Amino acid sequence: MRRSGKMQPQLCEFIHMNSTQHQIGFLFASLSLALSMAACESQQDSKPNTEQVSQAIRAVMEAQQAAWNRGDIEGFMDGYERGETTTIVSGDDITRGWQTVLDRYKQRYNSPGLMGSLTFSELEIQPLSPSYALANGRWQLTRSNDTPHGRFTLLFRQTGAGWRIIHDTTTSATP
Repeated sequence: MRRSGKMQPQLCEFIHMNSTQHQIGFLFASLSLALSMAACESQQDSKPNTEQVSQAIRAVMEAQQAAWNRGDIEGFMDGYERGETTTIVSGDDITRGWQTVLDRYKQRYNSPGLMGSLTFSELEIQPLSPSYALANGRWQLTRSNDTPHGRFTLLFRQTGAGWRIIHDTTTSATP
């Protein structure tokens, strides 16, 4: 190292940069720690209240059942999220998109006789996070000449409009 007067300011500048870097590092570490603690606290505060989630989802499904039983397919579809990613798996078919699902229901159940009376039973709801929940249960249609039935698994998402189905897998039991 040179011992001239010019070297000392450079050394001070180097030390100052390190000090600033240390301050920035300390601030970053403090901010990271604070954000981590807030996230943990937020997760604890936002754990889904199983009873509240269950009641809200049951209300959606009761509204769907009532709409179906009065022949209101569009009212039934209010339980689904109105989006292109809404998906129904039934049998060997996958239908994507809220409008496509609505059109499918309207085509398949184009009369009160085909719609029959819908009943949901054995409903089990499991919150997965503050924004998602899984619902399993049984469905049955009672019509004049048959009673098709089966099981379903629904993935609900909490949206601005409330809990809505984003994925529906429905199976039919063999008669």
